[in-house]
Amino acid sequence: MKTYVLDASALLAFLEKKPSAPRVNELLKDTMRGRSQILMSAVNYGEVYGKALREYGQEQAAGVMGMVSSLPITLVDATSVRALLAAGVKVKYKLYYADSFAAALCFEHKATLVTSDSDFRRLGHSFPVIWLKP
Repeated sequence: MKTYVLDASALLAFLEKKPSAPRVNELLKDTMRGRSQILMSAVNYGEVYGKALREYGQEQAAGVMGMVSSLPITLVDATSVRALLAAGVKVKYKLYYADSFAAALCFEHKATLVTSDSDFRRLGHSFPVIWLKP
């Protein structure tokens, strides 16, 4: 089964109906059909909530996250082991710490990253990436 990891930019593209939203929607549909799984670090999930909170306020942000919770995305906790792995990724590839959690999940699960964040280009060909238009 194919495994994908969404970073915050991918989920935000879907929620904000950006031009790349249909691509994320395809992946969600494949997951609902049992053809793949989608993972997301709780840290990146928190980034999405933070942006919604900043832009829309607490009530609307809670509504957005309620809708997100109905999507076929498996949230992965930031355990102490994952935090250390993410820190290693951050140092090695000079990523933001939150981005390092998405990358670490890709390494851990041999997954394909889904992102529009060009910072991940620093990883070269460490794992497959689906590049979304910004």
